[in-house]
Amino acid sequence: MANDAKPPTAMTDPTAVAAALRTLPGLAGLQPAQLQHYPTKGIAHEHWRILGRGLLVRVPSAGQFAIPPEDYIPYQAASFARAQPSGHVPRLVAALPPSAELPMGALVVEEIEGRTPRVPEELPLIAECLAHIHSLPVPHPAERPPLVDHADPVAGTLGFIAKQAAFLDKAGVIGAARAMIMDEIAWAIRFGAESKGKDQPVALVATDTHPGNYLVDAWGKAILVDIEKMLYGSPAIDLAHATLYTSTTWDIDCGVALSRADILAFYRDYLRRIDATLAARLKPWLLPMRRLTWLRTTTWACRYLVETIYRGKAGDPASAYVQHVKARIADFLDERTIEVVRQEWLDTRPLTF
Repeated sequence: MANDAKPPTAMTDPTAVAAALRTLPGLAGLQPAQLQHYPTKGIAHEHWRILGRGLLVRVPSAGQFAIPPEDYIPYQAASFARAQPSGHVPRLVAALPPSAELPMGALVVEEIEGRTPRVPEELPLIAECLAHIHSLPVPHPAERPPLVDHADPVAGTLGFIAKQAAFLDKAGVIGAARAMIMDEIAWAIRFGAESKGKDQPVALVATDTHPGNYLVDAWGKAILVDIEKMLYGSPAIDLAHATLYTSTTWDIDCGVALSRADILAFYRDYLRRIDATLAARLKPWLLPMRRLTWLRTTTWACRYLVETIYRGKAGDPASAYVQHVKARIADFLDERTIEVVRQEWLDTRPLTF
């Protein structure tokens, strides 16, 4: 991966960020000079350090789950708060509602000092992080809002896929690539009908768990830092998203294609870390949910290409960062890539966990 493919520079005025932060206790005198733009690699936020405070400000630049701006920050805050007892996410400090200065609001969280994971060597750290998050108590359905509740994780994932698949045409997916994706969609619909009512474990899951969303701190702990899309669903989705080709090659700094042995070692390590009864219940779902997660990610790439890249919302089209994102999406939608990924479940020796 090209390490110089950094995201665009700040689009939010530091004066506006400082003005919004001054409404919080202890920050009444904050000046723009006390903020430092943090050149993160994500596509949905800008980040600002509050110098000398050990705090990070997350300013959304794009919403998730198509929820209105007034609900977006409460959703993010709930995601951080629900995952915090795991000890593997940043501490939530404050939530700023939408304002004239920050139209989508912002979150203030603990700044994690660390580095991107070394993959595949440090996949066990990611397995440990996810095992702690997935082992948190799951509240009664009435207490799960505002987080999305996929009580039926297959149906919930199919809902995302159906909305995103509508962008295949505008994304220019044709020929063998389109045929294979449509074949996977047909399988997904059949699987959804066959699995309806069957027992699948539900946990708090992050949904966006690719290796670039973690930092390894000074104590060797993997901290999941990008968790605004938390929901209640299948742990198998997080495991898939941490190790699928479309996830592990996404990040600029730690992108790598995992071997079959790497993937199997990760899953087996994770299963050893969780309750044995939960592991036994989860095993039959690992490969089909991996297949669904790949389809969810691939159709998301179509939607992002159309709604964000083509409309110039990702920043300067000529920037190295936008070129990197476009190259990754082009690879994901290439028929040769799709063929290789599908071998995980269509091969004569499919992955067995």
